[in-house]
Amino acid sequence: MINKVLVVDDSKPDLECLKKIILGQGYQVITAVSGEEAVEKAKSMRPDMIFMDVIMDNKDGFEACREITTDSNTRNIPVVFVTAKCQKVDRVWAELQGGKALVSKPYTTDQIVHQINKYI
Repeated sequence: MINKVLVVDDSKPDLECLKKIILGQGYQVITAVSGEEAVEKAKSMRPDMIFMDVIMDNKDGFEACREITTDSNTRNIPVVFVTAKCQKVDRVWAELQGGKALVSKPYTTDQIVHQINKYI
């Protein structure tokens, strides 16, 4: 079975970059461009892991993560934030929302691969 990774970002270049890295590791990639879409796809497609941006319209990544990690059907899916918000307060808040880690932009391929290896 091929593992599925959900990538959530409203920036097409960031989405494509993460998608390329994850596909290169042999995983299937599902994409979403909003927090709302991320919650829907987490519930319907049950990915093995989620990489999520924080700053998005309508529902931000923190809010989407909170919804995903408090739902009994999706709470075991690890959420890793990939964001430009990388102050200590952002890391603490990410953890409080149920996030497993926070990778700051710009990131390296190795940082993303490390998170995949850690949670899948």
